Amino acid sequence: MDVISFILENGDTWLQYATRINMLKERKESLTALRLQALSDPKIRTYLNDITDYHSIFVRNHKNPDLPIHKLLFLLDIGFDTDVLEIQLAIEKIMEHKDGNGVYQSLTNIPKHFGGSGEDMFGWCLCDAPLLLFALLKAGVDYEKHIKQGVDYLVGFYKDSGFLCTVSQELGRFRGPGRKDDCCPYASLIMLKLLSAIAEYCDTKIAVNTAMGLLSLWENSLELHPYMFYMGTDFRKLKAPAMWYDLVSVVDVLSHFKSIKSDTRFVEMATIIKNKQDNSGLFTPEAVYQKFKGWDFGQKKKPSPYLTYLCYQILVRIEQWV
Repeated sequence: MDVISFILENGDTWLQYATRINMLKERKESLTALRLQALSDPKIRTYLNDITDYHSIFVRNHKNPDLPIHKLLFLLDIGFDTDVLEIQLAIEKIMEHKDGNGVYQSLTNIPKHFGGSGEDMFGWCLCDAPLLLFALLKAGVDYEKHIKQGVDYLVGFYKDSGFLCTVSQELGRFRGPGRKDDCCPYASLIMLKLLSAIAEYCDTKIAVNTAMGLLSLWENSLELHPYMFYMGTDFRKLKAPAMWYDLVSVVDVLSHFKSIKSDTRFVEMATIIKNKQDNSGLFTPEAVYQKFKGWDFGQKKKPSPYLTYLCYQILVRIEQWV
């Protein structure tokens, strides 16, 4: 059985739909019945219900899988779009809160002892704002009219080989646990993810240097841990979905940049993923988010169709290995 056959035969209907669209490049118009089945999946229905009231959860811990932005991006990534009512409503909710610089805001509350006001308010951090812009981009929102201004503004926080830990003025003096002159690895990663999807930025010096900055952290992973982001043992475990700072997430973003495909550091990272395939080319999770118990990637005992889907797409992009 080849990898795609395994995913189609063992994956849930939403993953079958994603595979046919994103891997087999089938037209959505030919998959109407499968799409309806996927939308009826209980887990997908829960996600759709959760994103409808988009600002129902405070954005405090950006690693929290329950954040609506992570659920929205998951739905968009597997092929659903704004013709799904709940997704359209979530996009509209995001667009209701934008500052004068074109950056979309999240509902948060920063305690006074962390430099905030201690009050509920809308603001943004560079570890969440790029994902909102990325979601709008994937949802087909007009780039020039609604996205470009915010992207251009956030790009202004680039420094040398990445992006500084930055927050909007509403959030006061809050920043992550690190030296203020260091670039934040996670902010740099999601900014790079955003820039990789924008034609005017994907091949720029800023994008390439940010990628190089992440590779430098890999090269110096024993010594450099800015803002307490490590590339150690836990980082190297296969984990899904690709929503935080780990091997699959970082290599997934980097694999969109042809200019670094031959970089020995990138090759090393990608080779680690490739070498974790079993004899059938499948991938088994080595770490899990507890909140994904019940999903095929929420266990560590057998190959996961969804993790295999994620990793195989990375390897496909690295043309010489497929």
